[in-house]
Amino acid sequence: MQSDSFTSLALTPQFLANLTTLGYDHMTQVQAETLPSVLAGSDLIAQAKTGSGKTAAFGIGILHKLNPAWFAIQGLVLCPTRELADQVAGELRRLARGVGNVKILTLTGGVSMRPQIASLEHGAHIVVGTPGRIRDHLGRATLDLANVQTLVLDEADRMTDMGFYDEIAGIVSATPKHRQTLLFSATYPDDIRFATQGFLRDPLEVKVEGKHSFEQIDQRFYEIGFEGREDAVGRLLRHHRPVSALAFCNTKARCRELADALQAQGFSARALYGELEQSERDEILVLFANRSCSVLVATDVAARGLDIADLDTVINVDVSKDPEVHVHRIGRTGRAGGSGMAHTLCAPNEKKWVGLIEQYQDQPAVWESLAALGGDAELAEPAPMVTLVIAGGKKAKLRPGDLLGALTGDAGLTKDQVGKINIGEFNSYVALERSVAQAAVKRLGEGEAPGPGFGVIKGRWFKMRFLDA
Repeated sequence: MQSDSFTSLALTPQFLANLTTLGYDHMTQVQAETLPSVLAGSDLIAQAKTGSGKTAAFGIGILHKLNPAWFAIQGLVLCPTRELADQVAGELRRLARGVGNVKILTLTGGVSMRPQIASLEHGAHIVVGTPGRIRDHLGRATLDLANVQTLVLDEADRMTDMGFYDEIAGIVSATPKHRQTLLFSATYPDDIRFATQGFLRDPLEVKVEGKHSFEQIDQRFYEIGFEGREDAVGRLLRHHRPVSALAFCNTKARCRELADALQAQGFSARALYGELEQSERDEILVLFANRSCSVLVATDVAARGLDIADLDTVINVDVSKDPEVHVHRIGRTGRAGGSGMAHTLCAPNEKKWVGLIEQYQDQPAVWESLAALGGDAELAEPAPMVTLVIAGGKKAKLRPGDLLGALTGDAGLTKDQVGKINIGEFNSYVALERSVAQAAVKRLGEGEAPGPGFGVIKGRWFKMRFLDA
């Protein structure tokens, strides 16, 4: 019988102690089925959904064989998006506490190459990055992958969907032939199997059942005409009043149109899709995470890798043609023992896709009438928080405690009126309760400010503005 205890693995006492500190009491299914072979050095193909514990599965594998005293890039993780790369790097840093002084670099697009090049010159043990930026560094000869022992392709299906195959093939060719390759993918269709078979050597294949536990999700379907999706989404939002909702569309054009329509109806809504500037994408994600934006409208690719906690509601504005994608969408809510709602709008030509979803979930769709919801007379409520942008970050040596101290001191707020604080390199973002935000910032600007829109923190003046949702 397979043990689910980490103590059954060939890990050092220090590593096991750190896992305990991090709350890793028992292995998840994907960890139990992959880690023994991964630690033994085998190549791997693992089908596992987001939230299954796959990052720890490959992270433990990389760190187990890593030599901290050897300052060379020994592990490389490729991710489809900057957000996922940041999440993976953060988790690897937590896991690495049980190994020693391990340097982990994140190399993604949307930011300047120069600081990344400077960091690479000082060396690293593990690199986590997106295919495009990794190829850029290889082209400039600023990245050496000749000593990579473990290569991880995380969410390989989405990297392929996003057109990264040629970049991935080029990166793989820059790594040693005698490396370990671990491929993780939510789906593994034949085209990806064919495209990646040359990257792996006699891989172990593991498929962890991707079906979500629907017990915590109230899932409903609504029949609509060929028109009227925007009004239907507004009706659902006004009736159920979620604090945060993620609305999935099948196309970028639909995302833009729906976000504009919801804003016109009075909702705090933003669209997330490809072709956005990285800075704009980052600000949208900050707004949503801060609860300064109530509705995020996104395509499947754009939403991949987002870590969204406490998501109340998922709305499928378009029915997905792939039942697995539908399950991944609705699995964004009802996590960690919480409850959530999933609403799917269905036009007559989409009913066949609902039939596939019913077969895949092995349960009938529950249909409800939009007209029965009411909500026409209800007004859209603004998001509960607003986001304050401060023109100072890590480079200005600002810390979360500095901002919290100024806001609960000079600005007169309570801790409960201050939400998430994000410190970037050059800007900081703070969520403030909407009803008190303007007055609080006005108090920070009292005194001999160098100009309008300034506030004082730690005795220094910083330019400040509110970020509109």
